[in-house]
Amino acid sequence: MKKLKIVLGFMMLTILFTSCYTEVIVEDPYVDEVPSITLGQLVSSYELWYVDIDRATGGSYIPFLQKAFTVSFRNGTLMANNNLVGIGDQGNGFGIPVGDYNTFDFILDIDHDLDGFYSFDVTQLSNNEIELYFPQQNVSYVLVGYQRSNFDYNALFYDNIHYFLQEYVTWEKTFTSEYGQLNEFDNENFVQFLPGGGDGNFRSSQDPSGTDINNIYWDYTGIYNVDDVPNDRYLKYLTLDYDYLGNEYFDLNVIDDNTIELFHEASGTLYRFRGRGYIQYKNKDGKLRESKATIAKQMKKISKF
Repeated sequence: MKKLKIVLGFMMLTILFTSCYTEVIVEDPYVDEVPSITLGQLVSSYELWYVDIDRATGGSYIPFLQKAFTVSFRNGTLMANNNLVGIGDQGNGFGIPVGDYNTFDFILDIDHDLDGFYSFDVTQLSNNEIELYFPQQNVSYVLVGYQRSNFDYNALFYDNIHYFLQEYVTWEKTFTSEYGQLNEFDNENFVQFLPGGGDGNFRSSQDPSGTDINNIYWDYTGIYNVDDVPNDRYLKYLTLDYDYLGNEYFDLNVIDDNTIELFHEASGTLYRFRGRGYIQYKNKDGKLRESKATIAKQMKKISKF
């Protein structure tokens, strides 16, 4: 890998001929000015830097990078898209301000509002890829540069939809179709999706609609999984694996940033839920992104068949 080189000024080949009588300076007419670029100019040359979690290395993590889908370097202010709710619209697509940054030679200094100060060694991997290395923890992150006009916010949203479900304290049922057979899920009015794999990462409640989210009693727990639907990027399979009670299978469709539809295949019933208690991720709590390999290990994969 080639270190980012900072080139300043003009490159000029000057040949000096001397004699006892005259001094002649000859400039090479074929030498052009070499474009100059600084690290500060490089990081600001792309409006969005996608944090490629699958290419992160090290035995630890940097909280604000592990949380972010994208970061942006805007005139000394570090911006981040930490949430999928509102992505593409929040902060004109840049997200929210989360700290300040400065550059010097190959060094990127970031002072995060909550996580504190970090100094990264920067390596340019390609025209639109850089690696941030934090030597104190031997951790590195790869960032991929895009302009807002060619960044696929929708693809990012649907590829990470399991995180979207976690961005509300709970989802409250607001609609049940008149068609469909009666089933036990008819009685559940709240579903909560929690970060992390393993037992207990979803909860559901039969409390009456309108219950204060701080007073909900959770009747059931289990693990959930979201799977792709072949040939349909915008439709997902949601499985709720209840502790001791078996599985419920749904087609999951996102209506907007605050509304989802669940079609219960076994009964043929359609439900609509709205998110309550939006969680804006900026601090050290809540969602931390994981690589696909880590998710596969943590999340129990539940066969639909």
